[in-house]
Amino acid sequence: MRATAAVLLVLCLLAVSHAWDCREVVNIKNLMQIDAGLGQVVATDTSQIPYYLVGDEWIRMPGYLKHITVGPAGIWGVNKDYAIYKYVAGNWVQAAGLLKQLDAGGDQFVVGANMDDTPFCLPSSATVGYKGPGSPLPWTGLPGAVKYYSCGPFGCWAVNKNDDIFLMSLNQDCQNKGWSPIDGKLSMIEVATDGSVFGVNSAGSVYTRDGITASKPEGTGWSNIPMCMLMGHVTYDLGHLWVVSKSAVTMVCTQ
Repeated sequence: MRATAAVLLVLCLLAVSHAWDCREVVNIKNLMQIDAGLGQVVATDTSQIPYYLVGDEWIRMPGYLKHITVGPAGIWGVNKDYAIYKYVAGNWVQAAGLLKQLDAGGDQFVVGANMDDTPFCLPSSATVGYKGPGSPLPWTGLPGAVKYYSCGPFGCWAVNKNDDIFLMSLNQDCQNKGWSPIDGKLSMIEVATDGSVFGVNSAGSVYTRDGITASKPEGTGWSNIPMCMLMGHVTYDLGHLWVVSKSAVTMVCTQ
């Protein structure tokens, strides 16, 4: 059975579009979520064990998390009870608040969504210097309702419970002008450190947003990235597209 599965995976990888060269990440199994930024890669598996990639080795991090993120604001995560943590000096330090998902990819600020899909933002003045209880954490509530939220240099992208897509301009102090609707449907979305946007829809298809620039942060349209299996999660950094399938197979793709 394993041999048959391996052959099917090889055939599947060969079927991927020539625009992307994909290979299976063989030294980690059963990933649930992955995030890449600033040359770093972190992930959690189906047992909610967090990992940090060093070379080709996935190093187990302490604790248990259902979502982890890395970016200019550092490494942050949330556990199954929605408790928020920042990685400080090799250990997780709990931060005030409750979120189900968060993202550290903005300009040193952190964003996230809580159990009620209420979006929040933590300004850079609080994220960078946070080292534990006693440090101020002025979470700012934002308008709207989103289930998944990610930021980059040209703006923040989010999707709601209906898979509608939105874009917001957000600065280091969490000041914003509200959400602008974007065409398409996605179930999750990630913004890279360079501003690239990737997402997965409910059918497991992967998309990237074309034409994003500082002067046109909304881009021009969506392009499908053919994959050989149904995907559930995606992240991108420095030319590497990391995808996790709905069957917990992880692949990394380059152009």
